[in-house]
Amino acid sequence: MKGKYYIQGSAAISPQESFFGSFTPQMPVVEGPLNRLRAKEPDYSGFITPNNLRRMSRVLKMGLVAALKCLQNSDIAIPDAIVTGTGRGSLQDTERFLHNIRDYAETALNPTPFIQSTYNSVNGLIALQQKCTRYNNTFVHRGFSFEHALLDGMMQLAEGRADVALVGAFDEMTDEHFYIKSRLGMWKTALTQPADLFTSGTTGTLSGEGAAFFTIGTTPGIARLDGIRMVYKPSRQELHAALESFLAQHRVAVTDIDLLISGQNGDTRYDQFYQQLTRQFFPQTAVQYFKPLCGEYETAGAFALWMAVQTLQAQGLQHVLVYNHFFGEQHTFFLLSAV
Repeated sequence: MKGKYYIQGSAAISPQESFFGSFTPQMPVVEGPLNRLRAKEPDYSGFITPNNLRRMSRVLKMGLVAALKCLQNSDIAIPDAIVTGTGRGSLQDTERFLHNIRDYAETALNPTPFIQSTYNSVNGLIALQQKCTRYNNTFVHRGFSFEHALLDGMMQLAEGRADVALVGAFDEMTDEHFYIKSRLGMWKTALTQPADLFTSGTTGTLSGEGAAFFTIGTTPGIARLDGIRMVYKPSRQELHAALESFLAQHRVAVTDIDLLISGQNGDTRYDQFYQQLTRQFFPQTAVQYFKPLCGEYETAGAFALWMAVQTLQAQGLQHVLVYNHFFGEQHTFFLLSAV
């Protein structure tokens, strides 16, 4: 997509201490019995009134407060567009509504859990809080959910419909959903610590959750977002060709990449994509792995982009490439550069 896009500010709630201050990656600890990383939630009382706080589920709090913190960090009150992506929405509210259907035999149901379970409920809360009546959209496309939200935000800027877009993602994990996904083989069966992900030699990974938001515009900010490339179910040759054309499109050589942020997650079924690409293109490049820090979930790419912005600033790098995929199907590249 033609044009220059800049990240003006960002904020994240994750299993890391990512909400306040500078970011120092810390290897989290799985407390068990589930292979699950939980987000470290901040004190929400400074952002949400007590009456509203009492009625909101975890993901609504995380999404709303991460968005408000991002706007605060960007010194922006009302964005021209609000675009988000989520893989699951508010699971807690969805489960509560389904339990109510069973418990009350489909009578006298409380409508609040149903209203808050819709995928766009976080967008609505952000718009109400900031009195924003402009473009508002939510994408639910599994492992491409955040990526399509980001692409939509960039399109709003390119078409002149917005000067600043608030773009983000949010997902949570509940005990019931963890169990459902475990039946599909997504998680490791033996208790595994993040530090041991790459040496466990087993299938599955650790589940995660979190929320990350960005303000993007066309005036210089804290980082330049050069582009994004999505590839669906590629072969190894197709994936490598997509990377080569992506970098060539932005006139960046493989040797120009100072840091590769990789989504390798310890799942022996799919880590080959990361390993083969790193061996072929980046054998001498520094690599950081973000999923031992945040876990696996549909919109983990948003945390990776947030991590890339933090690292680009802190280490004075010129070009950072993020490569992530969701269980071997949805593959994404982000390219960031210093301003």
